Amino acid sequence: GLTVTMEDGVVKVIAPTADTPADRAGMKAGDYITHINKELIFGMTLDEAVAQMRGKPGTQIEITVVREGRDKPMELTITREIIDLKPVKWEVKGDVGVLTITSFSADAARDLKGAMTAVEKSLGQRPRGWILDLRSNPGGLLDEAVGVSDVFLERGEIVSQRGRRKGDIERYFAEPGDLAYGAPVIVLIDAGSASASEIVAGALQDQHRAVVMGERSFGKGSVQTVLPLTDTTALRLTTARYYTPSGRSVQEGGIEPDIRVPQLTDPDYATRPKFRESDLRRHLINEKKVDNGLLEKDEKPDPRFSSTPEELKAKGIKDFQLHYALETIGRIKPAERVAQAAKPAAKPAARRN
Repeated sequence: GLTVTMEDGVVKVIAPTADTPADRAGMKAGDYITHINKELIFGMTLDEAVAQMRGKPGTQIEITVVREGRDKPMELTITREIIDLKPVKWEVKGDVGVLTITSFSADAARDLKGAMTAVEKSLGQRPRGWILDLRSNPGGLLDEAVGVSDVFLERGEIVSQRGRRKGDIERYFAEPGDLAYGAPVIVLIDAGSASASEIVAGALQDQHRAVVMGERSFGKGSVQTVLPLTDTTALRLTTARYYTPSGRSVQEGGIEPDIRVPQLTDPDYATRPKFRESDLRRHLINEKKVDNGLLEKDEKPDPRFSSTPEELKAKGIKDFQLHYALETIGRIKPAERVAQAAKPAAKPAARRN
């Protein structure tokens, strides 16, 4: 239930997968795994460390993590289980449908449509609005990202894929039929939202179909092609980049939310570092220089959000970002919802070569 990388001989957590043993045990993005069952893993390869974490379902594993902002290492006990990931989950919060996509695996778009139907049946009517939760979603298949975006769009470009040569551009467009019928949509993202998640967030943001809320996303906007060399080896090349409808590349900089909302219910939120594409060694540089001021905003606290985890817990709020999104949809009046859906779509920007 983890997406991990190796950094300076230590396993670093990019993001835990939602509702998996690691997530439920309290693993967070940015954690460093130093010991497995009291055994130091420094010097192991990533594959060796991952192999140590795997085991028989029902057995327990003790993982020691170092988290920035904590004085001492943390001991997390995880019970192994077979992880059968469902890419789409749904729930009803009041009169709002909450749709969570954990990965863009095969049939994610189809499952999303089924989830929306289930929400409508549960309510007995169409919901007041939708929240599309893409937090900690590492991405997946391009076709599924296009399909998910198309669910909420009536028309317009979703994403373009551009190669090295002039004219080597492939564009993907929405087909008529907004299955949300113009109801307001809020997309939740965080530093663990990558690749296909950024395609969806960028498309709905540029086409003025959704408000993007949360934290700046991971910044994975490149396309890799695997070229077999022998029976046991292959070469992975970066062959293209993804661009949003307005011509933005999300590589390095990620998707900047329309409304920045910190996860105040996480007691380590303020001190835990955010791990993104730009932090990876030898990462692909954006052809347009990323604005450092944009990146520095991540470190600046917003005076509007000052509640402590203890205060929120006392109010029964377990997920502040989701809570704020629900409140925001509740403040949108019906007339405003129609106006939001009727905004003109973004036009693709001219590309300079």
